[in-house]
Amino acid sequence: MELNHFTLKQLSELLHDDKGERLLDDYISENLLVARNPPVARLLSHLADDTYVLPEMRVMVLLKGSSQPTVNLLPRRFEAGQVVFLSHNSIVQIGSFSADIEGIGISLTDELASLAMASAMPRMLDGHVRDFNFMLSPQELEQLQAIHTLLYRTMQAPQRNSQVILHLVSAFFWQVDHYWSQYESQNRSTLSREQRLFTDFVQLVSRYATQERNIDFYAGRLFLSPRYMSTLVKQVSGKAAKQWIDDAIVTRMKVALRHTSKSVALIADEMNFPSPSFFCKYFKRLTGQTPQAYREGRV
Repeated sequence: MELNHFTLKQLSELLHDDKGERLLDDYISENLLVARNPPVARLLSHLADDTYVLPEMRVMVLLKGSSQPTVNLLPRRFEAGQVVFLSHNSIVQIGSFSADIEGIGISLTDELASLAMASAMPRMLDGHVRDFNFMLSPQELEQLQAIHTLLYRTMQAPQRNSQVILHLVSAFFWQVDHYWSQYESQNRSTLSREQRLFTDFVQLVSRYATQERNIDFYAGRLFLSPRYMSTLVKQVSGKAAKQWIDDAIVTRMKVALRHTSKSVALIADEMNFPSPSFFCKYFKRLTGQTPQAYREGRV
């Protein structure tokens, strides 16, 4: 059994009531979701208190309300007027959210993204960024809503054209990429060197934590001494570098234990632990539970 990701297929199942009737008329398939008015609060309530891996990339524009999830290890706050991007395989813990939360969005698989953007891929999809969120200007918000509405209406047409749909999907992602590139350029220039290094450190931890638990590895990647990197991370975040690494590993351990049927020995091997015994001791030291107790839900 593979990792039990929260897929578009599972999302489609949640968007039906007890009688099997759809709760909304937005378009959804195994490869593409175009959400115009989904019951966001209902969905978030269903997903609360657990950790999920999202296999498809997702872009959301929040129109009302707010939420405070943890995304790829970092606490986030999403507010009305923001665009939110989650790359494929992002790890999300829902956290709190307001009852009035509303938005629009698009989600698609890597396969469909390759079809839609065959000639060139937006920079936000090249793999170097796992997630972002920032505030749109009123004009930017209006532009994204216009493209989204056109895509939605095209998909609802009796004789829709697949090439038109793919080009509109591409246009939406390229527009988001354009706004994000401008935001990143402005924001990056205002960050201190220490803040930039910390951001780079967190991105490295998010990518390599299951294979690399040694601080020296991350310091080397950043061309810093381990002592200086540890001091910098503590000063910027208030949390030790080793704790960031441990938290990332434990999050992935929990996902593998709770959402797969893989043996502890196999998970330990995949996460580069020397033995299942070492894996179990590491998990219990950081969580207060054995892997088996966590897997069985005995909190």
